[in-house]
Amino acid sequence: MTAPSRPPHTPSSSTASSTTPGAAAPARPAMTGRSTVSLIVLLGSMAALGAVTIDLYLPALPQVAADLGTTPARAQMTITGVLVGAALGQLLVGPLSDAFGRRRPAVIGFSVYVLACLLCAVAPNLPSLVAFRVLAGVGASAGAVIGMAVIRDLFVGPQAARLMSRIVLVIGVAPLFAPTVGGVLDSWWGWRPVLAVLAVVGVLVLVAVHRRLPETRPEVRPDAVPEPRTPSEPVTRSRAALVRRTFAGYGALLRDRRFLAFAAMPGLAMSVILSYVATSPFVLGETYELSSGAFAALFAVNGTALIGGSQLNAALVGRFGSPALLRLGVALACAFALLTAAALLARPGSVFVIVVPLYLLLGSLGLIMPNSVTLALEPYGASAGAAAALVTAVQSGFGGGIGTLTGVLGGDHEAMAAVVVTVTLLNVVLLFTVRRSLARSSEVPSP
Repeated sequence: MTAPSRPPHTPSSSTASSTTPGAAAPARPAMTGRSTVSLIVLLGSMAALGAVTIDLYLPALPQVAADLGTTPARAQMTITGVLVGAALGQLLVGPLSDAFGRRRPAVIGFSVYVLACLLCAVAPNLPSLVAFRVLAGVGASAGAVIGMAVIRDLFVGPQAARLMSRIVLVIGVAPLFAPTVGGVLDSWWGWRPVLAVLAVVGVLVLVAVHRRLPETRPEVRPDAVPEPRTPSEPVTRSRAALVRRTFAGYGALLRDRRFLAFAAMPGLAMSVILSYVATSPFVLGETYELSSGAFAALFAVNGTALIGGSQLNAALVGRFGSPALLRLGVALACAFALLTAAALLARPGSVFVIVVPLYLLLGSLGLIMPNSVTLALEPYGASAGAAAALVTAVQSGFGGGIGTLTGVLGGDHEAMAAVVVTVTLLNVVLLFTVRRSLARSSEVPSP
């Protein structure tokens, strides 16, 4: 349920009511305007680490293939490995952050990331490089999951959606510049130093987490965990029971059709983005004979669409609420997807006939992703880590799966048109299935 707007430091009654009987409301740290901005930058940096791990390294792929004596297709496994590691790590980190708090899994995760990046930099062959990149993905996965969980611990309703939107701004800036920076580093020093630079970035994030990340997880009361049979191992038994209990929370989430619908929406939105990324070199670059510089500039401009949409959401959500903006975002995405598909199939003489509706389509996703995530997590205050992990896993799975399907279908104009129309229509269907829940959550907070 959408809670009325309140100062960030005031405990939310919605949060307290959404926790399980075994959990007390978290003791929220006092949040001033400056500390809220600092928290957004920190959580955004944590969440962006996974994207930076791919995008900074991407320009070095041809050199990796040449140096390790492999094919470009096999070298792509070093990208896939990060995604696989992130998917596995998310499902592990989420419940552990519910059991042991947000800070400890974050510190351990980013420590693993730094070690993995250093091992990548000295990997002697492709199999070891892929394995270490998988490990880096596991470590980086702590960022997005714990970032979402921290926001859910501290905020609900429009405030949570507003912060989700601001974090998208921080996350979105990194992929815009990371490939350019990675290309410069690769041309100067080669691909191994690029991986060492990722380790340095990981150290900076790790230090910031250690010094600045507050512990926000709701405290678990002793009566929430079964008593040990013998007094000789109370801590071990209690922790083991708590871990089992938090991992068992996945069952409740998977049985909640409302949660699954809201969790699938950002995944389908991500599918639009990855379909565009996968096909744009052919659809926009080769078809219209754009130079590499012109294509990079166009790609960067389109990258601002999602950022702009999410910031518009941040400005409007306090007035209109997440349910209304989610409905608007889904409706706009469907309309712009149809226009984009029509332009793609027509293959006009000017690239801008495609780019304009595509830009608006990408911008509308900024209304869908933060609001659907906020509404998915809202009832799960006591298991925010597991809920956030499942949301990110669904998002990665949908995005990666449908992005791959775009390539299987040919990776051309028709494939992109079919994908963007299909996934936006599926979001319309999902919105219809949760219409009653949205109606109950539609109380507009006072500005």
